[in-house]
Amino acid sequence: MNVTEPPTPALHVEFCDEWTEVDPTRPFLLGREGDLVIDENPYLHRTFLELSHDRLWWLRNVGSGLSATVSDDSGVMHAWLAPGAALPLVFPVTEVRFTAGPSNYMLGLHLGQAPLEVPGTIIRQSGTSTLQPVALTDNQRLCVLALAAPTLERNRSAIVELPANADAARTLGWTITKFNRQLDAVCSKLDRAGVRGLHGGYDQLASNRRARLVEYALAVRLITPDDLVRLRDAATEETP
Repeated sequence: MNVTEPPTPALHVEFCDEWTEVDPTRPFLLGREGDLVIDENPYLHRTFLELSHDRLWWLRNVGSGLSATVSDDSGVMHAWLAPGAALPLVFPVTEVRFTAGPSNYMLGLHLGQAPLEVPGTIIRQSGTSTLQPVALTDNQRLCVLALAAPTLERNRSAIVELPANADAARTLGWTITKFNRQLDAVCSKLDRAGVRGLHGGYDQLASNRRARLVEYALAVRLITPDDLVRLRDAATEETP
């Protein structure tokens, strides 16, 4: 008795407002070179991510030094995709965020006939999530907002550079010492909660830690574009 294989769900990659359909018969490569050229950024691997189909669609990190933050588009699922790791794509929309040098990138993976659907009854408030167990102080949240502001302002734009700590501090009307203290505090708090990639050390540059913080905060909806008003209010309050 012949068993008919179900049709392969269509998969499209959204990047810089352009959509590309992925051929399920062969691996689809993304990076500085490949089927989808992300950027000419020399910090980006020539081949960084791979999409392929084997019963399910899979996302693989085929690079050697960069990691990616992967989430569904509502922040219910969040994963850290290290070099050599692979994840099945099971949601209608999967967001992939990563950093290479000074630039942050975001890809949208749109899957037809997805195996899983995100419940429509999840209730969120601006800047907070019932799925986020870590409670940040107001200053810690402002610190994250100042770093993530360029990305939030451009919303789903694909390539953004993080501000320097001094520029983020200036946005808040803080001293650089105060900003760095709050950055250390929020990274330590999230690291203790099990968030990977935030523990600084001799082999981890501060810029990588900041990028990972922004990726995580956006992936789990710890902050949203609605929170940008807090930055304006904070700067006004700090102005003498």
